[in-house]
Order: sequence, then C-alpha cells, then structure tokens
Amino acid sequence: MPKAKQSNRRKKFDFNTDRKKLKKKLFKKNNPRIENAQIRNAWDDKKSTARNLQEMGLAFDPNRALPIKKPRLVIEDTQAEAPVHVVTKPYVLKHLEDEASRPEKDSKTLSSDLIEYAQYMIREHGDDYKAMARDEKNYYQDTPKQIRRKINEYRRCHPQHYDAFVSSLAGPQPMVQ
Repeated sequence: MPKAKQSNRRKKFDFNTDRKKLKKKLFKKNNPRIENAQIRNAWDDKKSTARNLQEMGLAFDPNRALPIKKPRLVIEDTQAEAPVHVVTKPYVLKHLEDEASRPEKDSKTLSSDLIEYAQYMIREHGDDYKAMARDEKNYYQDTPKQIRRKINEYRRCHPQHYDAFVSSLAGPQPMVQ
C-alpha cells in the first residue's frame, strides 16, 4: 500500500506562529466569559460546571431538575424524591431572583426622523391619513395605514412627548372671566 505523501516528511517548527496567542485562544474557546457578575464571582474554575451550578442552587440539566413523570396505571404510595443538594452559595440564587423580580424598563424608542415626520404630518393634516399619504414629504410613499401605524407607535412610545405636542397645537385657551 502506498503511504500518504506527508508522512515521511520531516516535521519543522513554525517560528512565525505565536504559541502564547494560540494557547490563549484555545483557553478562551474552552472557557467562555460568564456574563452575569454574581455567577462569575462565585464560579470556581477547579470545579466542573455541574458542581458549580449545584452549589449555587441552579440546575445544570433541567430534565433532571424537573422530571416529567409518566402516568402509571397502578398508583404506588412510594414516591421517589430527588436527592436534596446542599446549596453553599445561596446569595447567588437570591440575587438572581431579586433581579428577575424587578420590572423591565420599556426601552423602545423611535428615531428622531420618524418623530419629526409624525409631528409634521399631524401638524399639517390632523387626522386625515389619506391627505398625509398624498403629502410631498411622504418620501417613502407610505400608505394611509402605514402612516397611522407610525403615528400610533409614536403615541405609544413617547406618550408625554405626544401629549405636549398635541396640546401645543391646540393653541392658547381663552381665559373665562
């Protein structure tokens, strides 16, 4: 049988590759960065992933943590309980629960161009969406429904801003004596 071409060639050291960089690259690939600060601080590199998560009170395998029980025809009184693991780092779990219980901020916002566009259309045409569609500033040739959707999105994302804008359009109210 013939040999492979490179099997009898002498191995040469490659002076152009940086061995230190290759080792760092391999280390980064094998141990990715943990995003959560609490878990990262409590992590022990000498222990396995499953062991670290077990000590923090987190599940490594969700199928084992919450097993789906199969329905049985014969009901037995003996229930197999999962072994209770000792949680040595409960502060991580508590911090994660506190973080999850906080309400999430609505970070949705619109571009300044879209806000200006919606304000211009409302200022010029009021609620006449067909007139807005025929307007010369309708560069993207939006249909009346698309314009209505954009204005509703502006109303939903910036309610205080929208109310202030609409009240400024109404003009000054005459004082009643």
